[in-house]
Amino acid sequence: EMEEGCDDDSTEKASSCPGQRCVPGIIYLGHIPPRLRPKHLRNMLSPYGEVGRVFLQPEDHQVRRRKKKSGLRRCDFTEGWVEFRDKRVAKKVAASLHNTPMGTKKRQKYYSDLWSIKYLHRFQWTHLSERLAYEQTVLQQRLRTEVSQAKRETNFYLNNVDKSAHLEKLRKKSKQEGQPAEERTWDFTQRQTEEEIQMRKKRKKGSVTQKHLEKTRLIQQKSQSNVSLLAKIFNSSVAD
Repeated sequence: EMEEGCDDDSTEKASSCPGQRCVPGIIYLGHIPPRLRPKHLRNMLSPYGEVGRVFLQPEDHQVRRRKKKSGLRRCDFTEGWVEFRDKRVAKKVAASLHNTPMGTKKRQKYYSDLWSIKYLHRFQWTHLSERLAYEQTVLQQRLRTEVSQAKRETNFYLNNVDKSAHLEKLRKKSKQEGQPAEERTWDFTQRQTEEEIQMRKKRKKGSVTQKHLEKTRLIQQKSQSNVSLLAKIFNSSVAD
């Protein structure tokens, strides 16, 4: 899928800066019009300077899947990177073309689209390769996770279907033998509502208050019995 957006022109051409080593520069394109292909982009940018490698990022596989279902077979691109042999040319292209029409004439195909270009300072093609490799790894991992989840859901569904068929078979067999079919029920504990929680708190509070009153009454009765006992003791000693 990544190779669809690649246009690697690795053939050696005459250097645009003879006598000195050219440092390549890379520009980033944030908008790619529909139906624009790498070869078209190369032809559009080649008049400004010597173009090296070109890469356009294909749209997400889910978007492509929806397009295929609707009957659209083409693959569009969302963003792109273009390498110029000389970074000075890349800087000039980014500065002069940004926010300008992509076509020079009104009848041209992409005249209504604007260039969205940014020069990537100290960015190398290897950085892009590393990023694409990482994104591909993440995509593969996500696809594996989705496939695994789908398998688990399918197995769960099939197991439930088998259990249902087995229970139905047992029910029919019991009915033929004249035995009552055993109906299994499942009870689930539901969360209490706010009203039930408040009522439970009130009952608990009332129970605590009742226990406290009962304890106080017992203490009072005990103290009264102790007072009467002491009174009897002292009264008997005075009489003697």
